[in-house]
Amino acid sequence: MMTVLKLPLPSPSWYSGRLWLLRVGYYKLTRPKEQAEDWVWIVDHTIQIGAEKVFVILGIRLNSLPLRGNCVTHEDVEPISLYPVKQSNGEIVYQQLEETVKKTGIPREIIGDQGSDLSKGIKKFLENHKEVCCIYDIKHKTANVLKHELENDQKWLEFAELAAKTKLKVQQTTLACLSPPNQRTKSRYMNVDILIRWGLKLLAFFDEQQEEKNNKFDQEQLQEKLGWITKFRDNLKEFEDILQIIEATESFVRKNGLDIKSHIELREIMTCMGQTERAIKVRELLIAFVAEESSKAKPNERLLGSSEIIESVFGKLKRLENNQAKSGFTGLLLSTAAMVSETTKDVVEKALKVVPTKEVLLWLKDNIGQSLQSMRKEAFESYNKKEQKQDQILGTA
Repeated sequence: MMTVLKLPLPSPSWYSGRLWLLRVGYYKLTRPKEQAEDWVWIVDHTIQIGAEKVFVILGIRLNSLPLRGNCVTHEDVEPISLYPVKQSNGEIVYQQLEETVKKTGIPREIIGDQGSDLSKGIKKFLENHKEVCCIYDIKHKTANVLKHELENDQKWLEFAELAAKTKLKVQQTTLACLSPPNQRTKSRYMNVDILIRWGLKLLAFFDEQQEEKNNKFDQEQLQEKLGWITKFRDNLKEFEDILQIIEATESFVRKNGLDIKSHIELREIMTCMGQTERAIKVRELLIAFVAEESSKAKPNERLLGSSEIIESVFGKLKRLENNQAKSGFTGLLLSTAAMVSETTKDVVEKALKVVPTKEVLLWLKDNIGQSLQSMRKEAFESYNKKEQKQDQILGTA
């Protein structure tokens, strides 16, 4: 790069840049946190290939929450703990939470999904710390509501199945631009909005085709491959009605948090939403949920209602790792801590001054251990040596 730009200084190697990133992450993770009673712990596990999983705790003070109308960003949260483990259960999560108390003090709130390990560990932690409240992440709640509404809905199941089959039929044809989105195999109800909106857009496209008599596509092929969408017109409108209520709830909680009057404000926002009996039922269920969660707030207190920031951090980590994610966790796990909180010039300078490389490598050895890629290389070493020997023989023949 420096040669291309015709600059006199040599550029650092990629490995040096990687180590600088990890040193910044280690610095942020291990620097002292302010002891306070208004910490929010945002918790979740992240997994990759292999048996190992990582329990991540990000933190934000209640007095540092963004103003109403704004979502929490990466710069707003502080890395509190990273716990790579090969086994996790409720007791292990409880011990990890108790250990984290030493860093911040007892938190005011813990927020996350209701995964089995997390739920059991947090429940035991709350038994010992009555002043702590546990909030269920709004996105996971709405996903469960959608699952309850759709998993036994025959029209939805038929629609999703036809969409999956259609994708295979049209992806190598001139209709590829109209193909359905990929459907998740795991946590499938976290993004059904994408599939519903595709169906609505396709319906609008068909209506437009009939009005304008557009011959850009082969009409016979279009009807054969995608014409089935028209029989789901009423169902998609009902799904859209439910989706509007869910998205309004998610947006409200994400941007405003939870206080003792949140459910009242949410009801006012959704007064005109819900045109069907089914959608009205979903609306009332979600308002009741917000009322229950917001009742945990003290007067003049605003709690965090969404843990989406930790999901965003996990996504960013996987994009950073790229293909390395297929080989299990690597040292780039420390970049999780580097990518959150403010990264100013002073922070980078201090990190590179106070964190020696050997300290980072020791942390990686103690916490990550041998990577799957390294284990694979070791396991196949004898075969690789055999191949090398054969190459040498063939080369001299």
